[in-house]
Amino acid sequence: MSVFVIASFCFLVTSLLSLIRIIIGPTAQDRLVGLNLIVPQVVAIMVLMAINFNRTIYLDVALVYAILGFISIIAITKYLKGKKLHE
Repeated sequence: MSVFVIASFCFLVTSLLSLIRIIIGPTAQDRLVGLNLIVPQVVAIMVLMAINFNRTIYLDVALVYAILGFISIIAITKYLKGKKLHE
């Protein structure tokens, strides 16, 4: 097996553990932490796929996903604090 496949599998396993945290998290903050853990792991899997398959389009997709993940975390945090998004 390739090093990329093993690393992707490790990231996949940790993403699944974070998904379990999202599902059974007793509070919204626990679910937010789980979501905050999944986003960079999925980005890392996309980057590994880009390197393994020699496709630069996956790097663009990973960059957009990372930006959207960051913005969504900020939006969810502001929603949980009770503030409006434009404040």
